[in-house]
Amino acid sequence: MGSEGPNPPVTIHVTGFKKFHGVAENPTESIVNNLQRYINEKGPPKGLVLGSCTVLETAGHGAVVPLYQTLESSVTKDASGLSNERVIWVHFGVNSGATRFALEKRAVNEATFRCPDEMGWKPQKLPIVPADGGISRVRETSLPIDNIAKSLAKMGYEVTTSDDTGRFVCNYVYYHSLRFAEQSGIKCVFVHVPLFLTIDEETQMAFAASLLEVLASMETPLSQD
Repeated sequence: MGSEGPNPPVTIHVTGFKKFHGVAENPTESIVNNLQRYINEKGPPKGLVLGSCTVLETAGHGAVVPLYQTLESSVTKDASGLSNERVIWVHFGVNSGATRFALEKRAVNEATFRCPDEMGWKPQKLPIVPADGGISRVRETSLPIDNIAKSLAKMGYEVTTSDDTGRFVCNYVYYHSLRFAEQSGIKCVFVHVPLFLTIDEETQMAFAASLLEVLASMETPLSQD
């Protein structure tokens, strides 16, 4: 056991969002659509396989089925129901008022949308997953967010950590992903990025690639944070 050879590479899947109320051009759509090409041109980091790159509808309840189809497509489970591969999901979302990148530590089981999502849904104080209990339930990522932020800061990026993903679609998707990750034996993180007017597209592309590189290096071996 464990002596067959080196650890398998980490497969990282990424998602972004389409436009939504007040943000006609979502930078995460461009990041996700261009990430494969960008990494191929720069040369993929050792130990990293970039998996799927998916742009999600900026919607909550109405987009749950395709969200789970996307998440489940990344996982090959063993007899215990856990992933037999080393998988991380990275979800990118935009914070139009932000001036730096933010690595989100947690999501809350509450959907309170400040405006309707792209399917017209505007929940108020509803549990995202009723089976999890009330709206105060919190799920946290198992990734070492503080260490990841420090590594990225050393690379020259303006980055911080956050305990509050909001209560809109970003939090909604992150909560479902954290729940899925726990059930499937994989990991995930949500990252808020600024608008391209605040941090230009080239810098954001470099940040996304650097984040994947840091994640891959920290996940060797997977059992150590």
